[in-house]
Amino acid sequence: MSQRTPLYDIHQANGARMVDYHGWALPLHYGSQLNEHHAVRDKAGLFDVSHMVITDLSGGARSLLRRLLANDVAKLDGKQGKALYSCLLNEQGGVIDDLIVYHCGSDSYRIISNAATRERVMEILQSEAARESVEVRPRDELALIAIQGPQAATAVEAIFGEEAQGVLELKLFASANLGDYFFGRTGYTGEDGFEIALPAADASQLWQSLIEQGAQPCGLGARDSLRLEAGLNLNGNEMDERTSPLEAGLAWTVAWEPTDRDFIGRTALEQQRQSGPAMKQVGLVVEGRAPARSGYEVRTDAGAGLVTSGGHAPTVGGPIALAKVPSTTTAEQATVIIRGREVGARIVEPLFVRNGKVLV
Repeated sequence: MSQRTPLYDIHQANGARMVDYHGWALPLHYGSQLNEHHAVRDKAGLFDVSHMVITDLSGGARSLLRRLLANDVAKLDGKQGKALYSCLLNEQGGVIDDLIVYHCGSDSYRIISNAATRERVMEILQSEAARESVEVRPRDELALIAIQGPQAATAVEAIFGEEAQGVLELKLFASANLGDYFFGRTGYTGEDGFEIALPAADASQLWQSLIEQGAQPCGLGARDSLRLEAGLNLNGNEMDERTSPLEAGLAWTVAWEPTDRDFIGRTALEQQRQSGPAMKQVGLVVEGRAPARSGYEVRTDAGAGLVTSGGHAPTVGGPIALAKVPSTTTAEQATVIIRGREVGARIVEPLFVRNGKVLV
């Protein structure tokens, strides 16, 4: 049986098509994925992301996270409220999960991680924390709502008034508390917005209030097409336990300095860094109308690769994809095999749309 978020009844009442997503019943769309996609790019969209895992750590958490994560939480020292994007790796340098870490003051941190890796990540956190007497507190009593789009801040201000000033002044990857509500200026769409962690009992009221301010409820379909246009990785597609951050376009999330910080997977990453990863991540703008789906073959001047995510991009106006290709690829053109046909594609930086602007 799928687990239900605190907003399940609202989704049902509003005609959402519900699907199972990693053990959770979540809306795929509310009638039109296309309309929901454009709502986020043009105005504001709402996402129920309560399936994601919120975990608070305290008491020696800084030391623990510096050892567990490829990025270095020491970058957050003296910056309460700031956040860091990082990967949790295995010893071979593969990505177990990508997550966001917020510095919540003193030696306290909040992690937002993925539902698909919930058991794996929690097992690692709890087993490693037990060795150092770090408190690990899953916050399952909280809901998580994302509002994304150019009018997201306006909607928040309309609801919370002057009290929201500190939230509205947040920079990207920063957070602030407004009473029991935790606002992070982060998202998964390539647009401005907030992810709001709040008591589950308050979720329905906030959801309805944001709709009254013009926000459009959105499902998993729009979430995926938006993140694809933004060139954002999906765990299990662009990265997994056999793929390193260097191969997944996430080398920027690895903190090599200081050299004596021995995080899990460092030795394997150092070796790959020296020899050079065999594959790299690129973006593809595909000719025609047929989408290049995950698993399709990509042929380049340096050999074969693979589409990791692909589909129609409403803002771009055609099919796009993320793909792994040989690192020695230098050509600007590739061929994708779509249902047995060779289809041309332009190789681009894996960032197609940002803040509503098409970049390819």
